[in-house]
Amino acid sequence: MSDFPVPLERFVRLFNATHYWDSHEELEGAWREGQSDFYQGLILYASAFVHVARGNAHGVRAQLGKAQARLARYRPVYLGLDVELLLEAAGAALAALEEGRRPVAPALVLERSRVRGTEPELKPGAAGPAAG
Repeated sequence: MSDFPVPLERFVRLFNATHYWDSHEELEGAWREGQSDFYQGLILYASAFVHVARGNAHGVRAQLGKAQARLARYRPVYLGLDVELLLEAAGAALAALEEGRRPVAPALVLERSRVRGTEPELKPGAAGPAAG
């Protein structure tokens, strides 16, 4: 049995292969099922890089801003991901955009040591922390 939910593993694999739209789609079903704010934050993060590929700076800014807001409450780590690093990467992408450079998405890494074991997403159909 995997340490991580299968949709999350697939999301990370597709995201790291720069298939941002497909990664977004992969996690969408799990998000709809469990209404996880964490998953929604990851979907928004991937969506930002879809906008990078399309050259839509406004879309990048909007999606990264929403992703940062969703993911901030999960720091420092959550469900195998280093959320601090992910938020730093989002900030760096926004800075690159402001400097006229193309934002780059660093690879996401799932690590067992970053799983608390109490994450609601580990239970099928469960949601993450309530929005505050």
